Amino acid sequence: MQGAIPADQLAPILVNLEEMRRSLFTADAWRSFFVIVIGCVLLGGYLFRKWNAKVTVGALLLLCIVDMWSVNKRYLYDEQFVAKGTEMKPFLEPSETDKEILKDKTLDYRVLNMATNTFNENNTAYWHKSIGGYHAAKLRRYQEMIEAHIQGEMETLFTKIPEVGADLSKIDVTDTPVLDMLNTRYYIVPLQQGAKAPLFNLHALGNAWLVKEVKYVNEEIDAIHGMNPRETAIVDKRFAETVKQPAAMPDSLDNIVLRSYAPNALQYEVDTKQGGTVVFSEIYYPGWRSYIDGEEVSHGRANYILRAMNVPAGKHTIEFVFDPQSLHATETIAFIALGIMLLGALGAIVMGLRKTK
Repeated sequence: MQGAIPADQLAPILVNLEEMRRSLFTADAWRSFFVIVIGCVLLGGYLFRKWNAKVTVGALLLLCIVDMWSVNKRYLYDEQFVAKGTEMKPFLEPSETDKEILKDKTLDYRVLNMATNTFNENNTAYWHKSIGGYHAAKLRRYQEMIEAHIQGEMETLFTKIPEVGADLSKIDVTDTPVLDMLNTRYYIVPLQQGAKAPLFNLHALGNAWLVKEVKYVNEEIDAIHGMNPRETAIVDKRFAETVKQPAAMPDSLDNIVLRSYAPNALQYEVDTKQGGTVVFSEIYYPGWRSYIDGEEVSHGRANYILRAMNVPAGKHTIEFVFDPQSLHATETIAFIALGIMLLGALGAIVMGLRKTK
C-alpha cells in the first residue's frame, strides 16, 4: 500500500495519522480520568455519610449511562438511522429466477448466483441459502475453500455451460466436487439481454450421503482436487479415530433424509443395511454436539469443511445441536456477577437505611 503512494505525499499522511491517534488517545484518557474522579467522589461522599445509598447508586448509574452514551454515539449516530423499509426495498420482491427456485420446497439446499458479484452481495441470501454472499466475519476455512476450489469450479462452469448448452448432466462430477458436496442444487447464470435462469444441478449430493471409503491425509484442502465426494471422504489424520473406514460398501437401498432444519439444530433419519460412514453437507465447527437415537456420539471433519460420522446398521435418528460449553460457562459467570452486584446493591441500601434510623 505504501509503495503505491509517492514518498513526498506519504510523509504528511503518516504525520497526520500519528496526530489523530494521539488526539484520540488523549481525549479518551481524560474522559476516563474524569469518570474515575467523579466515581471516587460519589463513593467517598457515601462513605463519609454526605449522602445516602440511594443517591450514590443513582448517581453511579447516571455516570455509567452518560459514559456509555458518549462512546456509543461515536459509532451509532443519528445520521446512520433511516426510515423503516429503506434498506430492505431491494429485497421486497423476488426476481422471476428467485420465484422459480422457491417453487422447490425441499427442506434444505443451496444456490450459487453467478450472475452477479458472487462473494460481494447478499441479495441471494435473502431468498435462499447461498454459496456466496459477503460477511466481514466469514469462517476462515470456508474462505480458504472459496479461494482454493470454489472460484476455480465457477470458472469451469462459466466455460463449460455454453459448450454443453446449459445441460449440466454433461459436466463431469470431478469438475465441481466442492459445489456438489455443498448441495448446490441451483446455479443462477447470466443469459442474453440481462435475463437470469436457474439451472438444476443433477450432481448435487443432497444433505447427507454414505461414502465407500475414507482417505486419510495431512492436507485435506489439496487432496480434494479431482476427487469424487460421492464415493470418497477426505479426512485429516487427526480425526482417524472419530471418522473410521466404513466396514462395508453402501447399499443401493440405504437412505438418509433430513427431517428438520434450524440454524442450531438438525435432525436426520438414517436407514442403512450395513451401517457406514456418513458425510453431512453442513459446515464443521466446534460447539456442535451430535447424537444417535438420543445418545451423544462424536463426529469429525471431512472434506476440509464438512461433518462426518460412523453410523450403525439399521434405522436411526441423528441429531446435531449447537450447544457450546463456552456459552454455558459465560452465562454462569454473567449470572454470578449479576448476583454479586445485586447483593452488593441490596446490602448498601440496607446499611443506608439502618444508618438513617
